[in-house]
Amino acid sequence: MEKVDEYINALPVEIQKIAQKIRSIIKKEAPDCDESISYGMPAYKTFGKPLVYFAAYKNHIGLYATPSGHEKFAIALSQYKQGKGSVQFPLDTPIPYELIKQIVAFRVKENKDKFKK
Repeated sequence: MEKVDEYINALPVEIQKIAQKIRSIIKKEAPDCDESISYGMPAYKTFGKPLVYFAAYKNHIGLYATPSGHEKFAIALSQYKQGKGSVQFPLDTPIPYELIKQIVAFRVKENKDKFKK
């Protein structure tokens, strides 16, 4: 897949809604971001550098906000399964959209502070 719309439209309808909401949060917090498919999932960049990625799986939504995004929110994310730079939000529990918004906002500021010329 080459476009995020294609990625989302290929998901089951109930998961499409979740993916669209996450996508809208990212675009609202990072209106100038570049959106693409990378590593087979929706990917977002600011200042040419990775911002966040997300992916839908059978039982969870994966959010990839680089290690710094996860370190900053370690306490809030501690209830979820994690890897280095990733977190899994189970589909059988409410998706923490406000937390996702906070993580994206943090990453936007981090990229701006680090890479804006």
